[in-house]
Amino acid sequence: MNKSILITIICFLFLNQINAQNKQYLTLDDVIRIASQQSLDAFKNENMYLANYWEFKYYKADRLPSLSLDATAFNYNRSMQKVYNYDENRDEYIEREDFNSDVSLRLNQNIGLTGGQLFAVSTLALTKKLGDDHSSSFSSTPFSIGYSQPINGYNKFKWKTKIEPLKFEKAKKEFIQAKEELALKANRLFFNLVDAQIEVNIAKTNLANADTLFTIGKGRFQVGTVTQDELLNLELRYMNSKLALTRANLGLERSKASLNSFLGYEKEVDIECVIPSYSPGLQIEADKALQLALTNNPEIIGQKQRLLEEDRRVNQAKSENGVSGTLFAVYGLNQNAEQFSDVYKDPLNRQQLRAGISMPILDWGRRKGQLAMARSNREVVRIGINQEKIDFEQNVIMNVMEFNLQGNQVLNTAKADTIAQMQYDVTQQRFLIGKVDVTKLNLARNDREQARRAYIRSLRSYWDYYITLRRLTLFDFEKNITLSEDFDKLINKN
Repeated sequence: MNKSILITIICFLFLNQINAQNKQYLTLDDVIRIASQQSLDAFKNENMYLANYWEFKYYKADRLPSLSLDATAFNYNRSMQKVYNYDENRDEYIEREDFNSDVSLRLNQNIGLTGGQLFAVSTLALTKKLGDDHSSSFSSTPFSIGYSQPINGYNKFKWKTKIEPLKFEKAKKEFIQAKEELALKANRLFFNLVDAQIEVNIAKTNLANADTLFTIGKGRFQVGTVTQDELLNLELRYMNSKLALTRANLGLERSKASLNSFLGYEKEVDIECVIPSYSPGLQIEADKALQLALTNNPEIIGQKQRLLEEDRRVNQAKSENGVSGTLFAVYGLNQNAEQFSDVYKDPLNRQQLRAGISMPILDWGRRKGQLAMARSNREVVRIGINQEKIDFEQNVIMNVMEFNLQGNQVLNTAKADTIAQMQYDVTQQRFLIGKVDVTKLNLARNDREQARRAYIRSLRSYWDYYITLRRLTLFDFEKNITLSEDFDKLINKN
């Protein structure tokens, strides 16, 4: 018997230890930090930034010299070919076998200032005729250098130099902003769980109180100090409290599952939320927040990028509407020989100069229409951006006003919560000594529950407004620092 009791106690303690290990007490900052490290949303944000990073690296590499190797190691051809027979003064088809091989090394350098391209090439080729009239021939271009230049006035490298760094800066800001959007989602799920925990606590307290009052009511009914309808009311309240606790527990499990999934936790982890505090004296200046938003927000950078892209399209359409062409010049050395040892001896000079021009004469207004359409689209985008900027500034100012007001709202609801709890405690004590009836006790309890819920709602809104302002301005007003990220560490990690 004693052995069975001992085993039961050990099992009980073991289960409690497991539950304690699975239980985690998390603050709002903890939830945001964990979400930014291991949530699926954080993984997506990192990879979106990395895609933009490698796109920018490609742009930078496009401005550097590039070296490429092209080679045809083996090219065998056996076919009927038409040749001219000088003895019989006519064309005829004969079977021929050829073997060809070539290799070339090319160095390119884009010239951003002019939009042209400078290149250097070195090639070596072998041609062999097989069969009865077999022969070999080597051809080499040890060195040739050239330059090509479009003359239509459109320089794509110049526009890339303006747009690509802006795009990359926007990508950095968007990554930081995405972390604040992640914090907003974490705030919502965190307070969903807080609400559920509050509802469970309220339901448990109500059930305990309803059970106590129902028991007292039954005793008083026996002595005639409580009427039958009051006793039935107490019993109904007790039954409803049990149902409310069941519903509250179900809501709690649902909220825990959502937060666990968001944080990447196993379903067995039991999270207990620690209700956050707030800074009642924190007031944000609207002018400061607006200036920070106009400086840091990626939406503003995106507007600048869109205007530049429309200017680029207009410039491209304008260049296609006029004279266009390409200048081309190359200078090099080449040599032919039947033996490989002779193919690099005494190379000859080789020059090439080519100029081309393309000018529309009759296109029925197509190019003129393209230019007019590009200008119209630019004007539409410009007007739209002006309106977006007005709406953006108004949104920032309104969020500042709502945040500043919300701080006072939290303070007021906190006081109301304390007063409602004190009022309920007094009313309950007076009910126990028979000074008030059940109706007043129920009213006091309802006031306490509403005050508690109102406090949690105001606290949720406070942090929602604050994180929203951080997302808009990329600035931490509590620490008085601009939000930043160690992007080098992010790149090295991946």
